[in-house]
Amino acid sequence: MVSRSFGLRHAVFAVVAIVAVMLVLWPPAAFTRSQAATFAAVLLTLGLWGTALVPGYFASLLFFAVTLIAGLASPAAVFSGFSSAAVWLIISGFVIGSAIGLTGLGDRLAAVIGPPLTRSYPRLIGGLMAAAMALGFLMPSSVGRAVVMVPIGMALADRCGFGRGSRGRIGVAAVLAIGCNMPSFAVLPSNIPNMVLAGAAETIYGARFGYTEYLLLHFPVLGVLKSAITVGLVLKLFPATVAPAAAAEGPKAALAKVDRGAQLRVAVILVLTLLLWMSDKLHGINSAWIGIGTAVLLLAPRIGVVGPQAFKGAVDFGLLLFVAGALALGAVVDGSGLGRLIGGFLEAALPLAPGRDFVNFLSLTVMSFASGMVTTVPSVPAVLTPMAGDLAHLSGFSLNAVLMTEVVGFSTVLFPYQVGPLVVAMQLSGERLDHLLRITVPLTLITLLALAPIDFLWWKLLGWI
Repeated sequence: MVSRSFGLRHAVFAVVAIVAVMLVLWPPAAFTRSQAATFAAVLLTLGLWGTALVPGYFASLLFFAVTLIAGLASPAAVFSGFSSAAVWLIISGFVIGSAIGLTGLGDRLAAVIGPPLTRSYPRLIGGLMAAAMALGFLMPSSVGRAVVMVPIGMALADRCGFGRGSRGRIGVAAVLAIGCNMPSFAVLPSNIPNMVLAGAAETIYGARFGYTEYLLLHFPVLGVLKSAITVGLVLKLFPATVAPAAAAEGPKAALAKVDRGAQLRVAVILVLTLLLWMSDKLHGINSAWIGIGTAVLLLAPRIGVVGPQAFKGAVDFGLLLFVAGALALGAVVDGSGLGRLIGGFLEAALPLAPGRDFVNFLSLTVMSFASGMVTTVPSVPAVLTPMAGDLAHLSGFSLNAVLMTEVVGFSTVLFPYQVGPLVVAMQLSGERLDHLLRITVPLTLITLLALAPIDFLWWKLLGWI
């Protein structure tokens, strides 16, 4: 089975590589030579990420090297990911996660919330999804939510007797990775793509979305129903049985050895961080900068608990290169004009026409979904929003309805590399990223074939279409 999967991945990448070579040798008429070469580099990078034939950081470094040596993009664009707030939030997330683990705070929190959740595996998976969803209303950062929830979830997995690599532990990691990210697409200020969409819509068209109308439009289907289906998929694909007695002694022994003073300091720092994250609209400080401040406190001599050796072990620089590459890819695609070309091609290819509401809704959703596979999810609203006026004219939808279909599309994630917080959450859990594919692939199919039509009916009922 493993060799068959490995062979399939090689075959898929071979097809991608052939297409990339053809793009360079015979550029399409609509592309300049530079754009064709850039698109080839993008396809090769996406192919390597998607098939996982090489480590993600290697694919990112290869993308950096090719685009710089070939002069396809400026160094500012290629290295733009390193200046992104998301990368610095990830670094602070690693430090916070390390502090929670080193002091045993995750075990202590797990001991508090464990009894009602660890009575059964379905209760554990469903409860963690509900907690992650609820945190989405309080904390604006998907990475921040993962930093808080994943250590607690892994401590609960230990208490249930789920060892590293076991189906139960992978299930806990998967439900938290998805729960800390995907439901928040339905809550306006809770992740980056939503805010990019809101900002671009207001800048270009003067359009504004109310918190409540956005929530009412998206949360019932993309939040509640999609999360319930995710829980069902995790229980089906990663079945397990809770055995609390198997791990009862480990957490108790660990809690007996911890430094209570260090644990208290971390708890106070974490509570202050949460309060600042939750009140970002009042003080206006970026979540990443708050995270850096927290990391400084946790690393500081005497005050902090993460020493030099622990810091080296906590921060995964390979993951940072991977995420920086994903962010840079979107910037390079946008700067080269490829995003607009691809969007224009999709606009021409899709069967948009006034009066065909269902077809129009699905077409616009697929357009956003497909764009996210090429440009990564945070770049989708930047690419498609400038086209929304034309799309509204072609479809007969209102401008706001067209803008909102972007959410249905970019919240549908096929490959984990498309969304940085998914990668970070799995890294924090210590489980392999490719396990998430077993959830994201069927979830994408269910979303496009079932949830999108349900969403269409819901929009009809609300009078948006």
